[in-house]
Amino acid sequence: MYTEKTIVKCESGLHNKQATYFIQKANEFRASIWIEADDRKINAKSLLGVLSMGITTGTEINLIAEGVDEEAAVKSLSAMLMKDIY
Repeated sequence: MYTEKTIVKCESGLHNKQATYFIQKANEFRASIWIEADDRKINAKSLLGVLSMGITTGTEINLIAEGVDEEAAVKSLSAMLMKDIY
């Protein structure tokens, strides 16, 4: 299992297009990936799950992955959250 804390810095958080691109990227990895914020943990490959979190700019989250490419998955997704995902 690989975990990394990150602060969402993309301008509009994880909504609409940004959430879609984030999930598409997450689905490129074989590892199971979760987002944890405010005592909630959801599947990072689920559009409804990600949207239900209401993640906005400045939110601190934990990205957690488990599987063969877990470290690459977390680092890649974390990098997306540091800029506008477009």
